[in-house]
Amino acid sequence: MATAPQQPRWTGSLRLRLLVATVCGVALAVLLAGIVLDSLFREHVLRQFSASLSQHLDQLTARLEFDAQGRPVIDPQSLSDPRWQRPYSGLYWQVDEAGGAGPGQAAVLRSRSLWDTRLVLPADALPGGAVHAHEGRGPADSSVLMLERTVQSDAQPGARWRLVVAADLHEVRAATSRFSGVLAPSLAVLLVLLALAAWAQVGIGLKPLRALQDAVQGVRQASAGRLHGRFPSEVQPLVDDFNAILDDQAAGLARARTHAGNLAHALKTPLSVIDQAAARALRTHDSELARVVQEQLGLAMRQIDWHLARSRVAATRRLPGLRTPIGPAIAGLVRVMERVHAQRGLRIRVAPCAQQLSFAGEAQDLQEMLGNLLDNACKWAAAEVKVWVEAAAIDTRAALAVHIEDDGPGIAAADVETVRARGVRADETVPGSGLGLAIVQDLVGLYGGRLDLEPAAPRGLHAVLLLPAAAVPGKAQSVNS
Repeated sequence: MATAPQQPRWTGSLRLRLLVATVCGVALAVLLAGIVLDSLFREHVLRQFSASLSQHLDQLTARLEFDAQGRPVIDPQSLSDPRWQRPYSGLYWQVDEAGGAGPGQAAVLRSRSLWDTRLVLPADALPGGAVHAHEGRGPADSSVLMLERTVQSDAQPGARWRLVVAADLHEVRAATSRFSGVLAPSLAVLLVLLALAAWAQVGIGLKPLRALQDAVQGVRQASAGRLHGRFPSEVQPLVDDFNAILDDQAAGLARARTHAGNLAHALKTPLSVIDQAAARALRTHDSELARVVQEQLGLAMRQIDWHLARSRVAATRRLPGLRTPIGPAIAGLVRVMERVHAQRGLRIRVAPCAQQLSFAGEAQDLQEMLGNLLDNACKWAAAEVKVWVEAAAIDTRAALAVHIEDDGPGIAAADVETVRARGVRADETVPGSGLGLAIVQDLVGLYGGRLDLEPAAPRGLHAVLLLPAAAVPGKAQSVNS
């Protein structure tokens, strides 16, 4: 059968998917915030820079005068900022002739800070008094921001002059670079902190699912019959529905078991009547027919018990919450065997076992399996039968290993598979129907266990019954020898 392709690991984990989605969303938000903050800071710094430059332009305009010929005159000493006087200081001013009919003259006046250079202005026309801002090239090919205004003299209305102030943009760009250098690692740290917060939030948010998993595991391991615990309101409806399904399953299995019991009673009653009639016929006169009928009735009763046990286990082996303590079950069966075989003087030695060891199944099934093995051991034992229990494992599941050993003749290795067959008896001189080991083998197989038969030392048979164990929450299973 073709199997479905396995999903990538990250798509199979709800925790990882939520964490990746959250971190990606937070990273995108932090990135956009960084771009917006950097842009806002650049705009703010440039606005402040332009405002400062505008004040210088206003001061230059206020200090502008005209001589008798209508030529512009500015006293450098009247300007307050000393950078106007320092060559290549980064702050410059210049006055150009805008020209009337002609092209005009550049750098009619200029600040000492320009030294032997001049500002190259774009060829544009401005209305009187309007301020125009644009970037250009300054001394030493530096990038500068220029603000210009057009003015004219009252004495010569036809003459127009362009007043320009410029400042080097290096400091502005250095400030924005420093801000970006601080902003980037700060946002990176913020992203890490938000990712950790998202990880904690996902862990806390999904913690109830871990509790739900533990509760389901308890049901699966037969340590509980229903899901118990406190769950969030989003998960509680799922828990209630699952518990309702478990209740319906238990009710259906109870009805099936009741029907099976009714069927057994309906069959056993007429069979018992026939058996009693055959027994009376044997008491009055020796009848071969009555003897055969009685023997076959005994076999039929055993077959009914066997098939009912199979159907019961098939219905209940997946039922959660089944739990049968192993110690009391063994003790009760040993008391029965001691009474049944009292005339033989057998010693049945039972090693103490831990109280928490329990079988994950029906008590009746456990008694059926252990009773058959103990009965066989007592039938064949010469003087002693030993019983002990220890913790084991079936694949990765917790299990119980029940050991039953007798000192009888044992079974040859070649005959082990033969005696497992239904209706086969190792010795016809010993009473029995030959169904005991077959019933045990079928029952333990339905529970997912195993029955092993091996020679005992120095003689006898050693039977090992491997059964699923009911989990004990919070405790490891152990056996006291």
